[in-house]
Order: sequence, then C-alpha cells, then structure tokens
Amino acid sequence: MEYSKSKLTALVLLRLAIGWHFLFEGMVKVLNPSWSSKAYLLDSGGFLKGFFEWMAHNTTILPVVDFMNAWGLTVVGFSLITGLFSRYASLVGIILLGLYYLSHPAYPGIDYLFPSDGSYFIINKTLVELFALYVIYSFPSDQFVGLERCWKYIKTPR
Repeated sequence: MEYSKSKLTALVLLRLAIGWHFLFEGMVKVLNPSWSSKAYLLDSGGFLKGFFEWMAHNTTILPVVDFMNAWGLTVVGFSLITGLFSRYASLVGIILLGLYYLSHPAYPGIDYLFPSDGSYFIINKTLVELFALYVIYSFPSDQFVGLERCWKYIKTPR
C-alpha cells in the first residue's frame, strides 16, 4: 500500500504521539516502586465495577495487573516510537485502553474520585486514543518509517 507524503507524515506523527504518551505513562509507573493500580481499580464504575474491584482486592492478581500495566504501556510506547512491530503494539494498546475505558466509562451518573479534565458523554479521550490506535493498526506506517523497514530488509534474503 502506498501513501502520499502528507498521509504518511500524519500517520507517523500520530504513531509517535501515542507512542510517547504510552512510553511516558509506562515509565512513570515502572520507575516508581510504590506505584499501584489499586486506587484506580477501586474507583471503577460501570457494569464491570465488581470485576475491577475484585482485581484490586486480590493480593495475588494485583501485582500481576500492576506489572502488566506498567510494562505493557512501556513496551507499546517503545514499539510505536521505534516503528518496530507497531501493529502488534497497536492491538495490545487497544486492549489496554479498552480495559481503561471499561473501568472508567464516560457514562452519565457515574462519579469518580479522580477528577476528569473535561466534560464527557460516552466518548472520552481514552476512547479517542483507542480509535486512533485502530487507525495505526489499519494503516501501518512502520514499514516505511521505522525499524520495521530495517527488520524487513534484514529478513529478506538477498
């Protein structure tokens, strides 16, 4: 699939911006030994509230959730920034964002402890970023700009 220069630039900039967001959020968590998702999970709302609260209270599950969240964000961010396996990273990012959204849906009547930085009705920034990752998945740019291009070159016999 060929892209015009402006379309490719837009896709790469979107991939880099989301990659930076994921990498930064992940590194903040990885580098803080006292970070835990417990408070966030306990603040859940919506129809899966019980499931997220169960994870927060389960002393066996919570460390796994914390590890997978922090390192998942970090690896997805790194992959998107470098342009290496960004389609897979996009899928993992979509799953993470889907879980975040289901934990804190933007539905009327649900109040959260953590303040929102906007007024939302069903669609919030988490869902918008999820859709943007779907665009990156659907129109991969790493085969043109990124380490995936180098990876393809190395794998191809000469």
